[in-house]
Amino acid sequence: MDTSDERGPDLRARFKQLTQPLVDSLDAKLRDEVDKRVDERVDTILRDRLSVLERAIADLDRTTKALEARITEQG
Repeated sequence: MDTSDERGPDLRARFKQLTQPLVDSLDAKLRDEVDKRVDERVDTILRDRLSVLERAIADLDRTTKALEARITEQG
């Protein structure tokens, strides 16, 4: 004679077995969505920082050329 205490773990194990593929699928989809959003944010941040660096390099280049021109004029 089975008691509910004996069937409880069996039912829980069976339920987990039946639902695990769904849980795994949802987990994978959520992980992919989070990865995608993180990648998009990282791309945006890197693009913004790169543009700042590009402007700074351009400023340095202009300053260097101006200094070279002064040195050439004086020499």
